[in-house]
Order: sequence, then C-alpha cells, then structure tokens
Amino acid sequence: MSLDLSRQKIIQEECPLGGDCNWEPLYRSEFGNFDLSIQTCKTCGFQAQFPRPEPESLYTEEYYTGNQEFTYRDERQTEKFDRYVWFARLKNISKFKSSGNFLDIGCSFGGFLECAKEKGFVPYGVEISPFSAKQAEARGFKVWQGQFLDADLPENFFDVITLIEVIEHLENPKEVFNKLAKVLKPGGLLLIQTANFEAWQAIEAGKNYHYYLPGHVYYYSAKILRKILAIRGFERQITYLGVDFPLSAKLLKSRGSFSGWKDYLKWFRISFYHFKSKLSKKGIPLTSSMVHYAIKK
Repeated sequence: MSLDLSRQKIIQEECPLGGDCNWEPLYRSEFGNFDLSIQTCKTCGFQAQFPRPEPESLYTEEYYTGNQEFTYRDERQTEKFDRYVWFARLKNISKFKSSGNFLDIGCSFGGFLECAKEKGFVPYGVEISPFSAKQAEARGFKVWQGQFLDADLPENFFDVITLIEVIEHLENPKEVFNKLAKVLKPGGLLLIQTANFEAWQAIEAGKNYHYYLPGHVYYYSAKILRKILAIRGFERQITYLGVDFPLSAKLLKSRGSFSGWKDYLKWFRISFYHFKSKLSKKGIPLTSSMVHYAIKK
C-alpha cells in the first residue's frame, strides 16, 4: 500500500538526500500508547513519522517540567549532576574546537551553555519553548526563541553547533541541514546526538522501538547522517558508538535521580549498557546510542 500522493509530496520535498524517494507506510508504532504512523523510504531507508503533530502542541511548560507522558525531564533539578556530562563532552569537543562561538540548538534552560561559557566559548542558543528560552535568556545568553528554521542566524558565524537529541524533532531536514552548513564556519564542528535506527537494538525492537515518540518526526542512522553531511561539504566525520564521553561522567550524572543508597545498584545496568554500546555484531552496532561529529570543509 503506497502513501497517498499529498503526503508523499511533503516528505519527498523535505528529504535531505535529494534522491528519488519512494515513501511507503512501514507500521503503526506500539511503544507506549502513542500509535504513531511510521513511514519508510524504500530508496534510502530513511524513516519518518507522518502525519505528525503541531510542534506548538508538544513543547509546553509541562513537557519541560517532566509532567507529560513523553516528557523531557526538568534539568534545572539535576543541573548539578548533569554538569559532569556537559564538561566531559566539552573536553572532547575541545579536541576539535577549544574556543569561539558556540550554538546549542534546543538549549532548554541553558545549563550546557553555562558550562560552555565557563570553558571559554561564547554561548548562543535556539529554543522552541518560550518557557525555557526565557529562563536561558535570564542567565545572560543570546537565545533565538522559536523553531530553528525561523531563527535569523548569521552565516559562517559559529565555531561549534550542537544538537543533543534534537535533530529527530526537526521537520524539513533538507532545509535544516542546509542551514546548519550555512551558519557554521569553515572548519567548524557540528555535533549531533540521536538514535541509530539501523542498530540491532532498533531493528529487534521494530514497532516497539522506544524512540518512536510524538515529537520525533525523522529517524536517522550513522550511514544516512554521513551521506547527508557529505553532500553539504562535511569531509571529516566521526561516529562515537554510545556517547562521546567516559562512563565515569555518566555514572556521576545518574546520581541526580537517586533517592537512596539502593539506587547505586543502577550503576551496574548503566555500566553494562555503556560497554555494550561500544560493540558491534556483523558490523552493526548493538545499541542505538550514537553521537556524530562532522567538520565543515
């Protein structure tokens, strides 16, 4: 059964690979109670949620304070512990860029930007939520509030751009990646953290894949990201299986959700997943966690 022509046209026009797309329904998701319509392109293997909800209905104050079914946790409550991961990530970023203009897309309340500032970067943010953008601005940061494609960003201006579990939320990836390439300086670093739907974890979960959530409208893989970025002038690319920082930072961050000493037993599960995420079978990563770095030519 083919996707109807009107829907086919929308997601074909948004394709960042610019190929001969052939979108078809894949299945209805069964993770949670969301029942999302997942489409797949038979040409490139890209996946998308379509039809999709209006962003304004998703990113409410309840979403940012941990009070929605598909919620984002309130990072203001755990920032003290999140800083372990943010600084560990910045240490790795500094191997490529140690100073300059730093843009965090989906900056939320600005915790990561605060750490970037402390490390000598000049921080900027983009945030769709008026609620969290206002609080990030109150910390003294320049924040463009609204959708990324609507933000009036200067060209060839940013030395580092980060999208940490954000790229899957963005509609029209063709224009998103075009704009990312336009506003990043030559030699600048682009960091994307998202799920790899071509990993065994995603393949085996199928329609029960945990990343099928209302706000996630496109689903990526390392292979697809490499193709998207290569045709936009990103020559050097590195994919970190799992995350781009050590296990120690992840364990220290996890303490932000602990309420008693028994919670430290979770460290065994976290450690197991961390080491498993570095492994592959038949050249395919075992877990769907990945962080992708790309340097603009």
